[in-house]
Amino acid sequence: MRVIGLAGWSGAGKTTLLSRLVPHLIGEGARVSVIKHAHHEFDLDKPGKDSWVHRQAGATQVMISSTKRWALLNELRGDPEPSLFELLAKMASVDYVIIEGFKAQGHRKIEIYRAENAKPLMFPNDPNIIAVAADTRVESGLPMFDLDDIPAIADFVKAHAENRNELFARVTG
Repeated sequence: MRVIGLAGWSGAGKTTLLSRLVPHLIGEGARVSVIKHAHHEFDLDKPGKDSWVHRQAGATQVMISSTKRWALLNELRGDPEPSLFELLAKMASVDYVIIEGFKAQGHRKIEIYRAENAKPLMFPNDPNIIAVAADTRVESGLPMFDLDDIPAIADFVKAHAENRNELFARVTG
């Protein structure tokens, strides 16, 4: 399993890029999963549904299963948020895991930059950013991609995503 991240400020286009990159990689025969970091409380469940009721009753884990999908919901109940590396260890084996967010973590990342956001570039302060995809030319010394050049970004992902075990060894040292 190989890992790479997309990092950028809110509104830069990370999710939009992912929505085009994932099907492109799948179309080339890869199996792809995504980890998305949320900075706020979120819920996948609907109030009133059985699984929601079980969580509200205090269950730490609730698994929902059907003929189409399954999900395992974990309530932290005051425990600390798991690290990116703990989450990666829980992922089923695929060819690529693309991480959206977790910008402060030590995995390889492509910075997603949109000029209209008027936010500072992140790569000068993050040595783990190994390329930039933007809607404008960025002087960085790093590989540069247009946000719409999905084939080139996919090729870069395939060439530079890091093996999960090597990432663990590098970061945990």
